[in-house]
Amino acid sequence: MGAAAGALLIKMVIAAFSGMGAATVCHPLDVIRVQMQTEGSTYNGLNDAATGIYKKDGLKDGLYAGVSAAYLRQWLYGSCRIGIYAYLLENAQNENVKAGLEKNAISLSSKMLMGLTSGGIGSFIGTPSELALVRMGNDKKLPAEQRRNYNGVGDAISRIAKDEGYPALFTGAPATVLRACLLSACAMGITSEIKMRLSGSGFFGDDGKAFGGLPLLFVATLVSSFAANTVANPFDVVKSRMQSTGEGATQYSSMLDCFLQIIGKEGVFKLWSGFIPAFLKLAPYTVISLTLTDQITKIVTGKEAL
Repeated sequence: MGAAAGALLIKMVIAAFSGMGAATVCHPLDVIRVQMQTEGSTYNGLNDAATGIYKKDGLKDGLYAGVSAAYLRQWLYGSCRIGIYAYLLENAQNENVKAGLEKNAISLSSKMLMGLTSGGIGSFIGTPSELALVRMGNDKKLPAEQRRNYNGVGDAISRIAKDEGYPALFTGAPATVLRACLLSACAMGITSEIKMRLSGSGFFGDDGKAFGGLPLLFVATLVSSFAANTVANPFDVVKSRMQSTGEGATQYSSMLDCFLQIIGKEGVFKLWSGFIPAFLKLAPYTVISLTLTDQITKIVTGKEAL
């Protein structure tokens, strides 16, 4: 039991550091996504949003607003999403070996269920950091008199708890968890499946090991990122809308009410607003985080993570 807990902890720590590396590169796209998805957005596309945010608030307070919340999110959510998945996948592979089966004889549905489980656990634990990330990333978009001017992620979380109550830290949790379950099921499960299937194709060298396996992992994560973003984006929009509101806000009574209001007032395609920055953020984030996780795990344990 102690050995299993230690193995899980190592995988979660590796995942957290890998996620921080990815977040450092991709955070500006997260800020752009949030500001395009929340109500009152007047940006006409990705370039307009990026230049508008930069001209208005600069790099540190604009495109990197809330980056401390993004780092905390990696320790709460990213560590679970990738770490628990890697742990469950390795256990399933070990069970196959014990049973005399081929190591990777694991169905896509089983891999997606592992991803769904790890994503659900991580997203619920990480909801306060996700809430802080959305609030901090959207703050500069608000009129000056409505800005909260959070002084870091600790200040954001403590002020939300103090001003709005501790339950407010889990505002939008249903949408956050559902989004993460769908996203993680696709991102993790499909990545492993494509990596396994293409490794024997010969296009990526013997057993997919060409250039250290990086091209294979890049293709696998790129495809899985597109699938994940397609199914998760509507929940992302709802989550951003619900979490960007503040104390006393009653615009949306529930996740379903938010869905219906968006569709009724702005049309069904509004649920895919911010798709391009979300994908442009998710794809490199997934590529970087999973590649770092896989490579660091090989160095530390001698085994692949995915």
